[in-house]
Amino acid sequence: MKFIVSSSKLLKQLQLIGGIIQSNNTLPILDNFLFELKQGELTVSASDLETMMSVNLEVESEDHGSAAVPAKTLLDTLKTFPEQPLTFTFDEGAHSIELASDYGKYSLAYIDGEEFPKFPELEDASKANLPAEALVTGITKTLFATGNDELRPVMSGVFFQFESNSLTFVATDAHKLVRYRRTDLGAADTAEFIMPKKPLNMLRGSLSYDSSEVEVVYNNTNAQFTFDNVVLVCRLIDGKYPNYEAVIPQSNPNVMLIDRSAFSSSVKRVAIFSNKTTHQIRLKLAGAEISVSAEDPDFSNKAHERISCDYQGDDMEIGFNSRFLLEMLSNLGSDNVRMEMSAPNRAGLLIPADGMNDGEDLLMLVMPVMLNH
Repeated sequence: MKFIVSSSKLLKQLQLIGGIIQSNNTLPILDNFLFELKQGELTVSASDLETMMSVNLEVESEDHGSAAVPAKTLLDTLKTFPEQPLTFTFDEGAHSIELASDYGKYSLAYIDGEEFPKFPELEDASKANLPAEALVTGITKTLFATGNDELRPVMSGVFFQFESNSLTFVATDAHKLVRYRRTDLGAADTAEFIMPKKPLNMLRGSLSYDSSEVEVVYNNTNAQFTFDNVVLVCRLIDGKYPNYEAVIPQSNPNVMLIDRSAFSSSVKRVAIFSNKTTHQIRLKLAGAEISVSAEDPDFSNKAHERISCDYQGDDMEIGFNSRFLLEMLSNLGSDNVRMEMSAPNRAGLLIPADGMNDGEDLLMLVMPVMLNH
């Protein structure tokens, strides 16, 4: 088996899928890339048993065959080359690969490709085609709000909800919740599933806004995403997602409209002086301004700022974890933000006041912290 390939093209594709390979694999075969050669096309795959990802690229070759190639050695070598053609020659007798470049020749051992895990077949699957831009935005807006609690695995992923007239992406860790909805898109089959974090990060890294459509095929256990020259298959998180709609307060008479970057900068500065365990900041709303304050009595630290805003509602004081608030403000992506509240012990909603397209709906919810007066 022999092929010739561009060094930079091969490196780019290997870096795309290399993030799947773990540093502490239980199966040695998973430390390799699977190379499959067929009629001038090379398919390279990586797997951690939960997630598999493959990419296709054109090479010069008339041969066909497969081999599992050590990932780290190959990546480290490719990173040192400027753009040039590389020749890979596989010696089946010695189980070694000779890699020839403009500089010299290098030899490394390989394993039979048959030993590599196979892509799972998706039986009784449903299918949906999504614009890449909708999928990238849905993942980007929600992924930061997923939880890390191993006892509640359903919260460690993003909840996908496909309906005939909408697509919804939801993430929550019980302290914060994000719902991103598209009412200008829909799927032929109604479905719900929970995607784990790792494949979502891989998808976000390999999808670009100008990618074409993404074909999503899914059943009760797996989901497969196909776009451009990439295929990603992952095991879904098993379990029932909490009823997130029930958590979102419907009646919120106290509404503040404020410049997002001014609000975010103020919270960031004041939070430096907050308690290092609770990260608590206090918002005091009255008239046309908001007062942002924090204190840490243990170290006699204290900070206080005022910002002008447009506030309609009763005077109120409410406390939040500054880290959650800042995460949300940085992911909203609008110039102005609308904050809706009902009472100091009820969740606050953050909604972008501008910058959204027709059919886009984004809502972020943050739980308050009890204020100690």
